[in-house]
Amino acid sequence: MALGPAPENVKLKEGTSSGSYLIPFALVTSLFFLWGLANSLNGSLIKQFQIALDLSRFQAGIVDFAFYLGYFFMALPAGYVMRKFGYKKGILFGLVLYSAGAFLFYPAASARVYGFFLFALFMIASGIAFLETAANLYVTVLGEPQKAEWRLNFSQSFNGISLILGPVIGALFIFSEKEYTPEMLQALPAAQAEAIRVEEALSVQGPYLFIGTIVALVAILFAVMKMPEVGAEEEKSAGKIPITHLFRHRHLVFGILAQFANVGAQATLWGYFVDFKLDFSREKHWVLAEGWMNFINAVTGTDAANLSNTQIAGFHASFALVLFMLGRFVGTSLMTRMPANRVLSLFSIGSVILVGLAILTGGLTAIICLSFTYFCQSIMFPTIFALATKNLGVEAKIASSLVIMSIVGGAVLPLVAGLLFPAGASAALLVPLVCFMVVVFFALKGYKIRPVD
Repeated sequence: MALGPAPENVKLKEGTSSGSYLIPFALVTSLFFLWGLANSLNGSLIKQFQIALDLSRFQAGIVDFAFYLGYFFMALPAGYVMRKFGYKKGILFGLVLYSAGAFLFYPAASARVYGFFLFALFMIASGIAFLETAANLYVTVLGEPQKAEWRLNFSQSFNGISLILGPVIGALFIFSEKEYTPEMLQALPAAQAEAIRVEEALSVQGPYLFIGTIVALVAILFAVMKMPEVGAEEEKSAGKIPITHLFRHRHLVFGILAQFANVGAQATLWGYFVDFKLDFSREKHWVLAEGWMNFINAVTGTDAANLSNTQIAGFHASFALVLFMLGRFVGTSLMTRMPANRVLSLFSIGSVILVGLAILTGGLTAIICLSFTYFCQSIMFPTIFALATKNLGVEAKIASSLVIMSIVGGAVLPLVAGLLFPAGASAALLVPLVCFMVVVFFALKGYKIRPVD
């Protein structure tokens, strides 16, 4: 999610050149894919842990809390490590944390201790904080300066691909073909119910063991590959600016609040999408999402007739992320024709309308509305980030760390939604509704830059 400083502020250290860095560029692009995959799997974990660990929706929602807390605590340390030791070492440290966290899922599943899982997720997110801080910087310098923007957009597209794959992995390899509910398990003999929970917990071992191995291999490639060193002329002066000094910038303060709300809304919708689908429309499915599901099943050779409603809901979540990727392309195109804040206004107002309709209508209509909300959310994070840090000069780097820290909204607000779920899925949707209203305010008023003393 995090964005690096603008390309014009980033230069290679003396004695290096951008030259031909095809292999380093491919390695850096893989980072975009890797952190998107971890983000998009959280929704599958939230649903799976409710059965495997006998958790309420509120308790399962702590998955997002632990994950986004990693961003909050590691945003500033990541920047410090990058400045002191260089970006390559920072990336390696992030990959090691990510891989270790993924490997910890194996013993955590065997022990079936929720705190163990949460610690593993915190480690993964801590590693990703390092990767996101560095990746955009590397992409901008690995080639001709005139093509820096194209390279960044190209790399970000791999993030979109992994976001789509996460729910598919959950549907095919984590969710069971036989669907269980807490009520069903309570009606079974204790030993049989416990055996089912153990099996459901163990289902996460394979996917995360595979992910941990891939991340470890990428770390080895980074370790042996010669990478260009990256520096910024403003590093020394920026490091002397007190953080409190930045809060005199009104648009930055509102931007931090908007990003807190935006990520909170995203984490709520993505984390609980399967639950929303099962609550609003367990048996009825959206024909477009079913078409996407049938396409994926044809590619993987899976028999769609044997899929549970939970698995089908996972494919609905994956299709919603297809709309997210489509929205990114549409939004980027619109920004070539109109100001970024106006595009943000249109998309955020659309999100308010869609979530409002979902609350009022329910049923399959609500799921369709929530799916199109993904489309509207697609441009929010980078646009809010850019508007919040605009015209800050040497203060931009410290400001960007504060905006990255506001990702903690993804830790806090899903818990609020989880507390509201007992009153109904529509009540839980009040959280993203209010969040998108905050983004609307920022897009219409809060983004404006005011003179400061």
